[in-house]
Amino acid sequence: MNLTYHLYRFTNKVRQKIGYRTLKTAIATPLSMAIAQSLGVSNVATAGILAMLCIQPSRKRSLRTAADRFLTCLLAIVFSAAFFEVFGYSAVVLSVLLMVFIPTTIFFKIETGIFTSTVITLNIYLFKNFNLDFISNQLYLIIIGIGTGFIVNLYMPSLDKKLENLKKSVEVRFLIIFRQLSKLIRKEDMNWQRSEINELEKLFEEANELAKRDRENQIAGTNHSYSEYFRMRQQQFQLLREMLILIDELPEKEKVNSKLAVFIDKLGEAVHTDDTARAFLKELHVLKDNFKQVELPKTYQDFEAKSVLFQLLQVIERYLNLKINLMEPTETIKIDKHELKN
Repeated sequence: MNLTYHLYRFTNKVRQKIGYRTLKTAIATPLSMAIAQSLGVSNVATAGILAMLCIQPSRKRSLRTAADRFLTCLLAIVFSAAFFEVFGYSAVVLSVLLMVFIPTTIFFKIETGIFTSTVITLNIYLFKNFNLDFISNQLYLIIIGIGTGFIVNLYMPSLDKKLENLKKSVEVRFLIIFRQLSKLIRKEDMNWQRSEINELEKLFEEANELAKRDRENQIAGTNHSYSEYFRMRQQQFQLLREMLILIDELPEKEKVNSKLAVFIDKLGEAVHTDDTARAFLKELHVLKDNFKQVELPKTYQDFEAKSVLFQLLQVIERYLNLKINLMEPTETIKIDKHELKN
């Protein structure tokens, strides 16, 4: 029992230090060579090289590149037959072959298999042999190498934990920004450094890359909630920046500002994904109605303040609608908007 536990801890540490792609490469390369050797295929190192080249960061990319590599390898055999058997086995012919072959793969959009197919081309060039047995041997190497690399690469670690941590990090910074916006409206804590803005930009960059990998790991069409979530949050983040710009333009405190500050505080507390923001949208409409009932501005400064506050309410409404669009069907939104107007 203790031995199993220590082995688990050791492999876990190794995985974290080395990385999954390195481990899979270390497994696929000798495995493909062992399979080729057991089947009596010669030049087994080629199978190992082909397997190594097939290790990719996601399942979809692995499937796509495996197909491309297989096609380019077949194409390389055809080109090698046409060039070497007709013009001879020389470095000049090899150079001309590659100058024709590489643009051909680019034309057919299978250029990801250039390096793999070049291995086969060089095998044929070095052995100067194009009989049926040799070509059959090359086909075995292609199937074993690419097949082993693809099968080993099907295992992908779950990215859910990392993505969930990124979600929490984003939501925490949203909460901080909302609290600071509320304080700015109240003219409190005017020395806020706004470091959360830069932190969010970096978080979104990391999240988008992880969400893309997570989406590519789903070979069958599945729910891409993480991609949609981070896309929604990025759009909301741009609206938060608009809110910040508008609040910076406020000349002074207004009577309505205290209510708006409380509302913004509540928005921050409800950043979590479970809230659909529909209740806040209704509350916002009430706030807008109250705002319209405020007496008309008498000075230019009052007019400017009221204009900025009205724009701010509009931006907040767009922010809430983004959340509702993610959480609820479009048809339901239209019905409720009609109800709100009535």
